[in-house]
Amino acid sequence: IAYSNFQQNRRALFVILLLCVSGGSAETARYSVPEEAARGSLVGNIAKDLGLTAEELSTRQVRLVPEGEKQYFQLDQHTGDLFRLDREELCGRSLTCTLAFELLLENPLQFFRVEVAVEDVNDHSPVFPEERVTFQIPERGDPGSRFPVEAAQDLDVGSNSIQAYTIAPENEYFSVSFKNPRKKFIELVLEKPLDREEQPELLLSLIATDGGSPPRSGTAQIHIVVLDANDNAPTFTQDTYVGQVLENASAGSVVLRVVATDPDLGVNGDISYRFSQSVGENQLPFTIDTMSGAISVTKPLDFETTQKYDLSAQAIDGGGLSGMCNIVVEVMDVNDNAPEVVVSSFSSPLPENTEPGTLVALFAVRDRDSGVNGEIICALEDQLSFSLRPAYKNYYELVTVSTLDREETAQYLAVMTAADTGSPPLTTTQTFTVDISDVNDNAPVFNQTSYTMYVRENNIPGVLVGAVSAVDSDAGANAKVTYSLRPVHPTERDPCSCISVNSENGHVFVLRPLDYEQVRQLEVLVSATDAGSPPLSTNVTIRLLVVDENDNAPLVLHPAQDSSLPSSELVPALAEVGDLVTKVVAVDADSGQNSWLSFHLLRATDPGLFAVGSQNGEVRLRRPVTERDAVKQKLEVLVRDNGRPPLSATAALSVLLLNSLSQEHLRQQELAVQDEDSSLTIYLIISLVFVSLLFLTSVAAFVACKVCKRKELKGGDMPYGTGNLQSSVADGAPSSLVCRDDGTPVYHCSASASLFIC
Repeated sequence: IAYSNFQQNRRALFVILLLCVSGGSAETARYSVPEEAARGSLVGNIAKDLGLTAEELSTRQVRLVPEGEKQYFQLDQHTGDLFRLDREELCGRSLTCTLAFELLLENPLQFFRVEVAVEDVNDHSPVFPEERVTFQIPERGDPGSRFPVEAAQDLDVGSNSIQAYTIAPENEYFSVSFKNPRKKFIELVLEKPLDREEQPELLLSLIATDGGSPPRSGTAQIHIVVLDANDNAPTFTQDTYVGQVLENASAGSVVLRVVATDPDLGVNGDISYRFSQSVGENQLPFTIDTMSGAISVTKPLDFETTQKYDLSAQAIDGGGLSGMCNIVVEVMDVNDNAPEVVVSSFSSPLPENTEPGTLVALFAVRDRDSGVNGEIICALEDQLSFSLRPAYKNYYELVTVSTLDREETAQYLAVMTAADTGSPPLTTTQTFTVDISDVNDNAPVFNQTSYTMYVRENNIPGVLVGAVSAVDSDAGANAKVTYSLRPVHPTERDPCSCISVNSENGHVFVLRPLDYEQVRQLEVLVSATDAGSPPLSTNVTIRLLVVDENDNAPLVLHPAQDSSLPSSELVPALAEVGDLVTKVVAVDADSGQNSWLSFHLLRATDPGLFAVGSQNGEVRLRRPVTERDAVKQKLEVLVRDNGRPPLSATAALSVLLLNSLSQEHLRQQELAVQDEDSSLTIYLIISLVFVSLLFLTSVAAFVACKVCKRKELKGGDMPYGTGNLQSSVADGAPSSLVCRDDGTPVYHCSASASLFIC
């Protein structure tokens, strides 16, 4: 600190010395610069302005001597230029700012005074310390009341500082008082009393504007909350309230509600209701709810005693202010007597064949009320079978208007309503329950238009095969149904004796065994008869189908098995593999799969020589005939049906193999030797020659027939359509011809024929 004071004193002595030496002849250079010029910007050329050269500044050791401790300028000794400074940093908030310093030159000693005026620039906007200020001001406040607001701040000075305050938007309630810009507070002045009920709050903008060009401004939000004052008395929505109440209204029934409003807040706006003191509330049959203003009944009312009540109600707020209204309560008469119904006569049940217009009931109606409350209107509810008919004065008749049907409706409910014309009307209902008695007007009805039943052949006697069922929509004895058999055709005297029906439950029985091969179906007529008088009946047809059982074994038609002369089939030596030898023909009297036949080779002299078709019974060669084969072949074919269990039959066949003429000749010779005397050699030779010729002729004819027959079988060109025609030929022996179709069941016919070869 001592050193600093020493330096200051030394500098001051030096300046005084210079002044003393130079006297009053020092020159002064003056400059002005804006505060916001860039740092290092040129203030002026001091050498040029003082009449000095740049060389003098350098050789004479020029220097700047500030009046304060800090140097704010810089001098370029080579050019003489003086550079800028920062105004706020130098001058702060001074209104005027001039910085002075001395310019010293040596050899000879010379000094000059330099003054630099710093000009302020409007580079700052006014700023309020608080962006939002809230005031709570009572309504009805005195005009002229002032409310201080902290002033805005502006770092600029002079004309660039704050010059004015305004309020936006303009209003009739507040203005701003601003006299001295250096004051820290401004004032909001209340120009007109506030009304909370009209405007509970205000939001204003306080704007501070400086004098710069262009001017800058700052804004603070002013929130005015208007506090309530009890300056409004309650007001009813109507001057007079009129209510109506029925005389039979129960206690607690609300007659009407009075409503008052108070625009004040809080306690000042809380309203309570009461009857005025001039009305003796204890004597009234009404009470008023203090909170809601509802007027309700407390005691029974009587229209005949008092028809109208004139009342006064008072609404009081929390501040003691009140309002009044008038109340008129009118008591209304009520229709409190319902009509009465007195029944004089009533008929039930009614037969369903009752004629329309029949009297069912006679009754009278009456009402003890008078006027419109005593006038009665009678009507039936949703009724198409009955109607009301006025009889005499207040008497009415209930009559039928349509034919009744017990099967459709067994009981009718005729609901009669008697209503007076009061307001509201009172009604009385009288229900007439009319039962309908049955008449036998419906015949029994079967649940099917026809019945189909099945029974297996060979059934046990008395087997149950089904049941018929019929219902009668009548009631009682008229609905009791019995079943019986009737002849199918009018010309028949008695129905089928092999079928019976249970008269009570309709069960159908077959009384004796049936044979499918004799009777495949039966038709009977069942009658259902009720017990009415007269009785009604309905017939239905039962079709009884006999189901086949596998009770018939196959019957071999060809070759004939009961012939005294067994048939033999001839096979020539030239026969080829697959050539037809013969065909086993069989039939089965059963039907369906029970009649499907299959053929199987059961045994044979040579099983490898022949094959039997399993489906058609054709016997064909499996291999060529050789000399080693026996001339006479025996075959046994099994014919089996497809029943469960299967039944079968066997067919025995004899086949003669013709290997050569000599073999046949020897066979015939051996036969001849057995019949004739060996001594008759000549006759034997003649006979052998004749037989040989005859045999050759027979073989030729036989081969020709076989060839033609094979072509017919292979070509399928049968002379009798699609049926199978089989034949058996054996040396003039009788053969069986069978014609059979392929239908289901199979139908066939047979005939016996003898073929003679000549």
